[in-house]
Amino acid sequence: MTTPTLASVADALRDQVVAWRRHLHRHPELSFQEHETARFVEETVRSFGGLEVSRPTATSVLARLITGRPGPTLAFRADMDALPIHEETSHDFGSTTPGVMHACGHDGHTAVILGVARILTEQRDQLNGELRFIFQHAEEVLPGGAQAMVDAGVMDGVDLIVGQHVWATLEHGQVGFRAGALMAAPDTFFVTVRGRGGHAAKPNETIDPIPVAAQIVMALQTIVSRVVDPIEPAVLSVTQFHAGTTHNVIPEEAKLVGTVRTFDKALRARIPKDMERIIKGITEAHGAEYEFAWQDGYRPVINDASVTGRVEAVARKIFGDERVVTLQPNMGGEDFSAFLEKAPGTFFYTGGGNVARGIVHPHHHPKFDIDESSLDLSLRLFVAVAHDVLGSAPAAR
Repeated sequence: MTTPTLASVADALRDQVVAWRRHLHRHPELSFQEHETARFVEETVRSFGGLEVSRPTATSVLARLITGRPGPTLAFRADMDALPIHEETSHDFGSTTPGVMHACGHDGHTAVILGVARILTEQRDQLNGELRFIFQHAEEVLPGGAQAMVDAGVMDGVDLIVGQHVWATLEHGQVGFRAGALMAAPDTFFVTVRGRGGHAAKPNETIDPIPVAAQIVMALQTIVSRVVDPIEPAVLSVTQFHAGTTHNVIPEEAKLVGTVRTFDKALRARIPKDMERIIKGITEAHGAEYEFAWQDGYRPVINDASVTGRVEAVARKIFGDERVVTLQPNMGGEDFSAFLEKAPGTFFYTGGGNVARGIVHPHHHPKFDIDESSLDLSLRLFVAVAHDVLGSAPAAR
């Protein structure tokens, strides 16, 4: 009997994975609201047979493939939530939920891991140890779903974990890896400047919080440009400025909101102290008062070098060196980092862009799209990694 190749196994499921992705794309749900998505995923994985399926949280799913033979425990993760964005694509499978859209590729992530679970369930006799398929809720909104799933025990006993993100700026057909720091810690800050309001015609009788807050915006930029070591990655962006209600009233207060992105733990702890020192100095100089609040975001995604090298080697074997690229770190955030706190692992990117077809819009854009050939690439790599870690892989080509 001829052993099927990895490509032929993936080919046989390609249309089904695309259909799953399109179903999920039609029916997006926001973070912590993925009730129908989780129900669909649970029913689908149960239909494969041979998996232990549970609901670690109200809107997440865990499926376990326990071979009964000794070996390591390998986990694969997919996120499932969508974004509060009104879709502007022309797809016949566009979102049917007004104001909600899969604008980050999570529909593709979920469809791929459904396909991987189906293939590997059929190939369980070739595997040892255990596989866990983690379908995670709420990646997009703090505090995120990953930590809640970790707290529910989904990572207990896991030896290594692998996740992926379809990436808009990476051309289709490519897969990217990076050992070490890949994605930053995305923290949020809140500043309220309180002055003394009054008539706009008599600013001398007020303490106008708007120019005070404006000075704070400009001064905060010096933290990255003049305080942080130039070779240390850091971003500080003020993204909201709210003040006033009408043209002839100086308001009582102005509010600022923004984000800080870092990789280094010590720098992450230092920046809010530097911020408050600057804010305090400016407000006191103008006789104003302030409140400063800081919200920790996800931890940075730091890929394990050994696991990354192993998965990259599998990718080079099945795709060839020319399709494997080395990624640069980026300042986006991802709560996959919560899983990496419990076991070594890696988070890789699959090319989802296609310039020739006009698939060029960034993540979180109303016209965001993916080249669906990226699903096949991810499917093949996850299956091959499972065989590399837990058994003998089917022929690569």
